[in-house]
Amino acid sequence: MNTQQALDYAYAFYIPEFIFGGGYEVMEAERQKGEEALKALVAAWNEGQDTSFGFDVVRELGDRNRALCDAIGESRLRNTASSLLARSLSDRDICQGIATMQGRTLASVEREVRGDRNALGVAYVREKVSGTVLGIDIETTGTAPERGYIINVGWELMDLTSTAVPRDGEARFFGLPENPYKETGVPLENIHHISWSDIEGKPLFREDRELQARLLDLMTSHPIMAHNAAFEDSWFMMHLEGYAEARREGKIVVIDSRDICRRLDGEVVSLPRESAPAALENWARRRGTLAENEAERHQGLEDTDLMLRTVQAEFNRKSMFAA
Repeated sequence: MNTQQALDYAYAFYIPEFIFGGGYEVMEAERQKGEEALKALVAAWNEGQDTSFGFDVVRELGDRNRALCDAIGESRLRNTASSLLARSLSDRDICQGIATMQGRTLASVEREVRGDRNALGVAYVREKVSGTVLGIDIETTGTAPERGYIINVGWELMDLTSTAVPRDGEARFFGLPENPYKETGVPLENIHHISWSDIEGKPLFREDRELQARLLDLMTSHPIMAHNAAFEDSWFMMHLEGYAEARREGKIVVIDSRDICRRLDGEVVSLPRESAPAALENWARRRGTLAENEAERHQGLEDTDLMLRTVQAEFNRKSMFAA
């Protein structure tokens, strides 16, 4: 499906009762068509191929697809791969994050790296870091931002100094449609331990426009840092009003603490891959920010705080702070 075909699909008159009443095969065919359109539009947006549409078209199509997936059943789609979940940030994003923390230009970092990913570890320690970052973490109902929901967000600010303490932390929970989730329960509850009673009566993340505006203001004021930041980036693209637009305009800088771990922690390459050495919990244990008998909470604010303190511990080991 090309961009124009995807736009034609997005703008076409849509009668949900007709689709939902057609049974599983009709709904599944519609889901596949809708997600193909989403993939084409997001690719065109990211590559700057087409400026004839606003990203609100994509977000609204995502909302439509989400309702359709609820009707199909979350459990049926749980193991269906997402075409909109990025596996990692681009090299350009990584270089921009380094440049921002070091008060340098993107071009100067890219000249040093010259497309060699092995040189990124050197770039991280080339200059001292300073400034303030916005740590953030989300909990969701799955891995596909075009199908699932954000149910928890936690964030904190931290100055990039050797002794700073994360500050101004907040956590918010968000609801799910009562039908079907009040009966079926919150997906992935076994991981994040968020139950229906935690979110009952709360607005959906997509409907809490006041909170969304506040988050966008924070994100455009400070670089954001997350562990496996491509996950948060992919979800905010589809769920946070104005995020995709600000991201493309260069107003949002994303820093991946998992990439920091992989580039700076020399133990990562020597540990078995199956032990997930770059996972936040394992990295935090090696840096002493999480005790051996403790476990990662898998909730937004707690994981954000753990991430920021672990990044600080790693930067201190490498004497990376300007102050």
